[in-house]
Amino acid sequence: MNANEFGKKGWTPERLGSLSGKTYLITGANAGAGFEAARILLSKGAEVVMLNRNEQKSQKAIEQLKDQLGTDAKVSFIKMDLASLASVRQAAKEVIETVPKIDALICNAAVAQIARQEFTEDGFESQLGINHYGHFLLVNLLFDKVEQSKGRIVVVGSEGYKMGLKTIQFGDMNFDKNYNPMNTYCHSKLAQMMFAYELQNRIKEAGKEVKVYVCHPGASRTSLINEKASKRDRILFSIMSLLPIVQSAEKGAYPEVLCATEENLKQEAYYGPTGVMNWSGPVGECKLEPFVLDRELARKLWEVSEKATGCNWNFLSVPKHLT
Repeated sequence: MNANEFGKKGWTPERLGSLSGKTYLITGANAGAGFEAARILLSKGAEVVMLNRNEQKSQKAIEQLKDQLGTDAKVSFIKMDLASLASVRQAAKEVIETVPKIDALICNAAVAQIARQEFTEDGFESQLGINHYGHFLLVNLLFDKVEQSKGRIVVVGSEGYKMGLKTIQFGDMNFDKNYNPMNTYCHSKLAQMMFAYELQNRIKEAGKEVKVYVCHPGASRTSLINEKASKRDRILFSIMSLLPIVQSAEKGAYPEVLCATEENLKQEAYYGPTGVMNWSGPVGECKLEPFVLDRELARKLWEVSEKATGCNWNFLSVPKHLT
């Protein structure tokens, strides 16, 4: 990679001017990097709508943000559970009816390292269902609203995409035969990222005015590894979080805020910490492995995802001469 385009310190919120009049939607914003992203955006005068599944935790997060930033902080909450396609549809309907504009939709929520195979209410392996299918449907339903503002979609990926199978397991998307907490997580994040880059291609081909950016948070002290992870993974993560190479949740939020706000970013790019193993360090453009841009796989994943979620993107179909 070339020298960091944002200088030696990398991208930081110091680059932000006023965001007054801007509206950002963030999934999974009641804790961790999503909460910190909300706080940074609100501190610059933006409006933030949090899309979270837990009402009690969301109200507590709103109270915390108003305590820190003042009672006039423009933060609200719409209930949405990415593990339920019905919930995603209901939340999207509420957004369309009540949120006047979307300058950026930040797909931040994720689950990871689920110790034993679990399923969403729609029958998907939980990590794929929540991390990929739920967001795939949400982006579809809110795409027109984002385009009205000539806005952007931010997909929070993971360095995990380089691990696991490094491909999409079309023959067994639920990992019924080879479930592994890490591999299934990596599979879900690769799917998210492949979707994002394919979405970029289709937007360009359709002449639409939406930008899509992909980032990763590095290794951050968040609640991503929770009680559903194995005891071994929880212990390892708690030990690892004490290392100086692991950064705060606030710094883990920098890449998604960068992608939501910074002008003149590349689209076929991948932003995040650029230090050792991309765990921490100055935020900038990171190396992107070529297999994530495999368009044949991405198109197949798109078709599978449309079928699974019961939605289709007629306005972003692949032109016949490109199939």
